[in-house]
Amino acid sequence: MRARSGTRADAAWLAGGWLQGATRCETPNRNTRPAQMPIDLVVIHSISLPPGRFGGDAIEQLFTNRLDCDADPYYPRLRGLAVSSHFVLRRDGAVLQFVGCDDRAWHAGMSSWRGRGDCNDFSIGVELEGLEGQAFEPAQYDALADLLAALALRYPIEGVAGHEHVAPMRKLDPGAGFEWRRLAAALGWPARYFPAGTVAGG
Repeated sequence: MRARSGTRADAAWLAGGWLQGATRCETPNRNTRPAQMPIDLVVIHSISLPPGRFGGDAIEQLFTNRLDCDADPYYPRLRGLAVSSHFVLRRDGAVLQFVGCDDRAWHAGMSSWRGRGDCNDFSIGVELEGLEGQAFEPAQYDALADLLAALALRYPIEGVAGHEHVAPMRKLDPGAGFEWRRLAAALGWPARYFPAGTVAGG
């Protein structure tokens, strides 16, 4: 999926908030958002399974409840876990979508953003394949900027935050390796869209 020409206004959406061109990997780990809830936040996460190992299909397996929890010493702690994100961005920039954006994915958990709790109700979750605190690939920043611009065409996006910002006592991702200023510059969005202190003037 690429929508970088002009204002990236050439992004196409399918019914239910499925992005045309993304690889569709539907999961049952979703539910309906509260009625009349504006979808105005994007939460950025990082994930790799096992931690620090990239490639393979373990992330897809986890989000679709197919992970063999005996396949790696790290996996038993994930047994019975039912989670999902709307999107996963691979290290090469490939875009996978697990939940239509009109629906509620299970990514943020106990969370709060600017005085509102339960961010899953009003946010879209984007997982970057990577390890919290470490660097992400240029292709991922390109794909993320394209995705955010496409989301802003369909939803009233007013904020972009890390999991660490909406659940600061529990989560550390995407961490210090994520370049917020790079993302803000690519989008051309004002500092008020981002967490305080991550972008000049924020």
